[in-house]
Amino acid sequence: MKTALAAFALLLALPAYAQTSTNPDTQSVEAVVEAFRASIVERDQARFKKLFLDERTTWQSVTGAKNLAEVRKKKPAAVKVRIDPTNNPRNFIDEIAADKVKSEEQFRDVKIQSDGDIASVYFDYSFLADGKETNHGKEAWQLVHTDDGWKIVSVIWSVNW
Repeated sequence: MKTALAAFALLLALPAYAQTSTNPDTQSVEAVVEAFRASIVERDQARFKKLFLDERTTWQSVTGAKNLAEVRKKKPAAVKVRIDPTNNPRNFIDEIAADKVKSEEQFRDVKIQSDGDIASVYFDYSFLADGKETNHGKEAWQLVHTDDGWKIVSVIWSVNW
């Protein structure tokens, strides 16, 4: 009986151990997240652009409900989701590199899921200009594992201020 209880206790501990073990795919995706953050801080356009599969990567924001309600008081025709073909990763990093303001994006509560071929990243973010938060929200990425490593194929985020 003691042996059966010990074996059962060991089985119960396995899921906890599995959650704390480090998956190499997760580590590789974490490296992409860090490269994204660092390239913004360092204004490294080349490094940033290499993180994406293609410059036509989906790059889409959505205005948070409370903020949209405030905006609509002054502009009733304001839309929650505006599609702008000039809104893309290339223009984003080019604007940061050209701006005198120091930019930084902070990530919290990062969750990564991967099967080795595709991955999703979901987190809370704050965007700072000269150390002051300009907006925050949730952000989600989709990535694919290519012969050249993990590449971002989609970035969507909510914008709240």
